[in-house]
Amino acid sequence: MRRGCLGDAKRRDGMNFFWLLLVLGLFTYLILQRSVPRITRTPIWLLWLVMMTPAAVLGFWAIVHGEDQPIPAIVAIAPFVLCFALYWWLVYRGRKPRESPTPDTTVPPPSNDAVIDAEEEFNPPASRLRPFDREEETKLKDCFPWSVYYIHNLEYRPQAVICRGQLRTDPDNAYKTVRDNIERGFGDRFLVVFHENWNAQQPFFVLVPNPQAQTIDRSESLPGDTPKGSRSRERTESDPILQPNFAALLLLITLFTTTGSGAIFSGVSPTDLQDDPALLLRGLPYSLSLIAILGTHELGHYLAAQWYKIRATLPFFIPFPVFLGTFGAFIQMRSPVPHRKALFDVSLAGPVAGLAIALPLLVWGFAHSEIVPLTENSGLLSFDSLTPSFSLLLTLIGKLTFGSALTAQKVIDLHPVAIAGYLGLIVTAFNLMPIGQLDGGHMVHAMFGQRTALGIAQVVRLLMLLLAFIHRDLWVWALLFFFMPIRDEPALNDVSELDNTRDFLGLLALTFLAIILLPAPNLLM
Repeated sequence: MRRGCLGDAKRRDGMNFFWLLLVLGLFTYLILQRSVPRITRTPIWLLWLVMMTPAAVLGFWAIVHGEDQPIPAIVAIAPFVLCFALYWWLVYRGRKPRESPTPDTTVPPPSNDAVIDAEEEFNPPASRLRPFDREEETKLKDCFPWSVYYIHNLEYRPQAVICRGQLRTDPDNAYKTVRDNIERGFGDRFLVVFHENWNAQQPFFVLVPNPQAQTIDRSESLPGDTPKGSRSRERTESDPILQPNFAALLLLITLFTTTGSGAIFSGVSPTDLQDDPALLLRGLPYSLSLIAILGTHELGHYLAAQWYKIRATLPFFIPFPVFLGTFGAFIQMRSPVPHRKALFDVSLAGPVAGLAIALPLLVWGFAHSEIVPLTENSGLLSFDSLTPSFSLLLTLIGKLTFGSALTAQKVIDLHPVAIAGYLGLIVTAFNLMPIGQLDGGHMVHAMFGQRTALGIAQVVRLLMLLLAFIHRDLWVWALLFFFMPIRDEPALNDVSELDNTRDFLGLLALTFLAIILLPAPNLLM
């Protein structure tokens, strides 16, 4: 009988590991697909296999030896070190050579990573600038008033013109003045980027081709020429991903898949569903709650983007036929962020909007949940036996709901609505992590600048890796953060700083993240 119980436990652990590995694998592949092709020729599938190896090693160890047997340090650390080194060796081995300049132009080597960022982030691959002639160069220098930004020299790159000088006024005024002057002199031919210089005190301007400019053939004309017979460049609105009908279809499919998952969370077995399809309706509370949380989160981003006139897609849901019923939702920015204030506001709007729905649903769901005894299968991913002590916020909500009935030897059997609220809390915590292209990464970038944000992201990744050794259920997050790119896209004006109110709100958001992640002290249990 004991052997049968152990066999069932291993099969259950195996299924949990399979779904977690699948989720991690899909997220990892999507991240690689968006960030890697522009810098290396190494196949994505090969880099993906390298990145997934540590997760596979840790997962198989837990299945074979059980969660009670500690992982040897060499088994836990060696895959990370070896795969991390192999990953970067493969990236640099297949690194794409930078496009050579035109023969009559002398191009100095890149002086810092910000220049490379500006060229890669704001340029279509086919865009190419020829050097200005003497008249056009004079016209460009006149766009930089000496009392605003005293220009020192111009550097011509294949896909950008870098303007270095001395800032003589506040960054916001300098950017607006130079941008307006360039628009008057050259129309909509360029995007004007203002970057911090990581190797010097003075920021610099970068002029890159505007992908939305009206032109016939960009490669055949000089930067200052007025195009003949201009026509609007083909817009990406023809892409089906921007169509409302496509968004509505994904929403309906996700409604169906999450309703199926919600029915299972409500205690309906797959066999019962086959016998009586009407039981599927029991999954609606979970489905509608989760869709409301995810949709409101992305809608917050969308509305904030519209406020700053940033082109963005509608929210799109990602259906999944099993497990949670969905991989979440997303929007895509289709035009650059104008400045760091907009970057901060758009990033913060999503978590705030999502929490406004998730927290009330979580409290209501807790009120309709039950207290059950602690078992060996209890954990932070066991919805029918959730251990709230891993999170200070979750423990406080549990104590307010159940009072003294919730002790160290008791756990919570979550109501389906509570599961949705709990997942909303996890999604919020995930997005608030100050790493890369997550909402928290954008916020820290806007608050402290890109260079400081990179350092913060490195520290957070290491802390999450250490935390995963204490709470094994967090290894999925730790692995994802460990390999996630830590650099996000810069704003057009990436120099002007935030005001005190936004800085305070950013620190408040990071404090809320800490309250979610920090474990509850023993005196609360």
